[in-house]
Amino acid sequence: MQVEARNAVQTDPLGAVLLQPLGIGLIVAAGVLLVLVVVLLVAWLRARGRARGTAFDRTAAERQRIELELALAEQTGRLRVIRELHEVSVHALSVIISQADGARYAATADPSAAGRAAAVIAESARATLADLRRVMGLVREGEASVAPHPRLKSTRDLFAVMRDSGLEVEFEELGDSFDLKQGAELAIYRILQEALANALSYGGPGTTARVTFTWGSDGLHVKVDDDGIRATARREGLDPNDPAAVGYTIDDDLKALTAEPTGRGITEMRSRAELYGGILTATTVPGVGFSLSVVFPALRSQTGAPRERS
Repeated sequence: MQVEARNAVQTDPLGAVLLQPLGIGLIVAAGVLLVLVVVLLVAWLRARGRARGTAFDRTAAERQRIELELALAEQTGRLRVIRELHEVSVHALSVIISQADGARYAATADPSAAGRAAAVIAESARATLADLRRVMGLVREGEASVAPHPRLKSTRDLFAVMRDSGLEVEFEELGDSFDLKQGAELAIYRILQEALANALSYGGPGTTARVTFTWGSDGLHVKVDDDGIRATARREGLDPNDPAAVGYTIDDDLKALTAEPTGRGITEMRSRAELYGGILTATTVPGVGFSLSVVFPALRSQTGAPRERS
């Protein structure tokens, strides 16, 4: 009886008919699922591309905002100096008028007093004229160049602006600093500004930039290291210490040693450094980020005196 039942199951045509549609249905479902996965993957890639484009535009806008804030700070400082000199000049003119009135009345009683008063008035007028010329010099400077002319003491303001934009900045200063010419300070400041802006642009928010000023007996070494590659991995939820997560291979070390990054920003920074005898090197640190080094070996001979650290 059991044999007959088993044979009945094996030769049952109705069961075979039912199994065929079931297999076809599974194949169709798998195909639909595969198509759905492909569609979702394409949509995700497009969305990621748009997000990267948006992030790039946001970074460019942020850099422009930084430039405008620095320009505004510089112009505000210039206007403050102009106002102060103007107030001093107004007071000095009031004193000159009082001296002239006093000399006029004194001359009727003592003619020699008029000569002494005239000498005092002339000296006061020369000092006032010098202040007015300083005011006009600042006004012309503001008209001739809208771009700011910051000094190295303004780097802390730059760091604050970059931190507000999402870049973590660590600063260390070694050695005894000394005064620099304004042109040299401006060149160093612009190099530092460009390096930090690039770190934020390529590494994105959360990138850490380590800035080191090393003052030597005759020069200055400026170094900026960032971890932009690791920061990108962290934002994507990956382990920044995992070589696969940061796309690191052993061959990358050799490439980094033999290839130097180029571009408008690097070229401009190198040109600024060379104006004051500086040597700039820039390298990608595989699996980590970017490193910029600028050595100015002879800045002290161009300027001179030691100064207090700001």
